Amino acid sequence: MNLISDAWAQAAPGPTSQFAPLLMMVLFVGVFYFLLIRPQQKKAREHQALVSKLAAGDEVVTNGGMLGKVTEVGDTFVTLEVAEGVRVKVQRFQIAQLMPKGTLKSA
Repeated sequence: MNLISDAWAQAAPGPTSQFAPLLMMVLFVGVFYFLLIRPQQKKAREHQALVSKLAAGDEVVTNGGMLGKVTEVGDTFVTLEVAEGVRVKVQRFQIAQLMPKGTLKSA
């Protein structure tokens, strides 16, 4: 008496393609590009445009969270006034966000 029935593997219906793994790899690379690489490139272009348009009088936030008004713009550095008479030099690419005018007074 056999209580456990034997399991027999059945052949998959229809012919299997030898290009299926290659197609899956191409599909994976495509999804990876559109979900990860392309948005990062777009964000980098937007940040580059922000940094290139900096001018004296802009109110910005740095990557470290410091809020200040741009007083001087150089090729690689920007001078921020973070308080009355307190100026700090930061690298241009450390500017994270441009804030609306008047943000510094309300903070």
